[in-house]
Amino acid sequence: MMSLRFVLLLLFQFSVSGTLAINNEDPTAKTMEDFSGYPFHEPTDHPSAPPNSLLSFLRVDTTTLQNQIDELSTFSDTPAPSVTRILYTEKDVLARRYIKNLMGLSGLSVREDAVGNIFGRWDGYEPDLAPVATGSHIDAIPYSGKYDGVVGVLGAIEAINVLKRSGFKPKRSLEVVLFTSEEPTRFGIGCLGSRLLAGSEALAEALKTTVDGQNISFLEAARSAGYAKEQDDISSVFLKEGSYSAFVELHIEQGPILEAEGLSIGIVTAIAAPASLKVDFEGNGGHAGAVLMPNRNDAGLAAAELALAVEKHVLGSGSIDTVGTVGILELHPGAINSIPSKSHVEIDTRDIDEKRRNDVIEKIHQSATTIASKRGVRLSEFKIVNQDPPALSDKSVIEAMEAASKELNLTHKLMISRAYHDSLFMARVSPMGMLFIPCYKGYSHKPEEYASSHDMGNGVKVLAMTLAKLSLN
Repeated sequence: MMSLRFVLLLLFQFSVSGTLAINNEDPTAKTMEDFSGYPFHEPTDHPSAPPNSLLSFLRVDTTTLQNQIDELSTFSDTPAPSVTRILYTEKDVLARRYIKNLMGLSGLSVREDAVGNIFGRWDGYEPDLAPVATGSHIDAIPYSGKYDGVVGVLGAIEAINVLKRSGFKPKRSLEVVLFTSEEPTRFGIGCLGSRLLAGSEALAEALKTTVDGQNISFLEAARSAGYAKEQDDISSVFLKEGSYSAFVELHIEQGPILEAEGLSIGIVTAIAAPASLKVDFEGNGGHAGAVLMPNRNDAGLAAAELALAVEKHVLGSGSIDTVGTVGILELHPGAINSIPSKSHVEIDTRDIDEKRRNDVIEKIHQSATTIASKRGVRLSEFKIVNQDPPALSDKSVIEAMEAASKELNLTHKLMISRAYHDSLFMARVSPMGMLFIPCYKGYSHKPEEYASSHDMGNGVKVLAMTLAKLSLN
């Protein structure tokens, strides 16, 4: 129930405005009634108020939000304007501490699990009900920007602050989640924290023997950051289905559509199905001058040919929604005058259609085998690291996000996320939805990544109202 202080504030607002009144059919008034439990449409002699007059209580402090984003970006292993924040490094630990401090200042009760997922909860007045959750990540790939994921964490904390300032009291508890390692940078596993929350037993087992590029084990790295203590079982992270009544993630679009169409909000209906592949070729190597071209078994050329094959198969899928990227191509020994004896390729392919994506993976595998045979090299590894299904946003969450956007008079559209997010895996735990805001030219994963304070403020408002609606269900 809304506090008495806020109700009195509203009554005072009515008394000083000679033109303010609420129409019974006004959806904004109905939302306010739902929030407070009090009717706002008593008979009055005053003319009707503007439709958005009651939404003035949703005040986003965009200045503080931007300052927090800027401050968080200083926890980086590379100089500004780039951000590099890798899982369990010193900068990651400092950034986590910063977020936990902000959660505490917002009056949230803070806890962490065995892998470092961080939770900040605002207890509702029916705390035994399954909470509504929101959140994202703060890790950042090398030389990236400062908005990816961060808007969904700091924006979620600000959404809680917005609701608190308004006097709103949640029925269901509201919980902000900072997910561990959405980016696959260190251990090659994207959405590590949310995968574990969704109950991936295979991942929990694999992490016992997983190492990074410096041969540091996952468990050693986690313990250096204060997690995965000896007594901790990684499976203790798992959440039961229904642990949350809903999950909503606020995120920059990472694409150009909203900005190009002049829209404020994207309401995500589905998240594309991602897959990651690792491929290794081994050849004979040799001196770059002494070994003649007909006699070479060049692992580097095999990798290059496979990269072109990825492009060919993706373009040949028959759909614009199929994409593929060779994001890593490494050669050994890596000298200009030495024929590569080994090559390592990592491939990302995704689609909103799982079968079509899997067909592309099979064609890439066939090409790798054919290339190895033709070039006289050995295909020493073809590993599917992950092959995840797509996720659909829940109808009830979509409706809440749409209603909030309409009541705030914000232009919006339904759209698909071709980037994958922690929401992909939270959909296995609870009904899920995502909100997008525009970002400059669609830039992401680069220092030029940018979202305006105005757009972030709109996103936070829609998130706050969506959380409020879902909390009252």
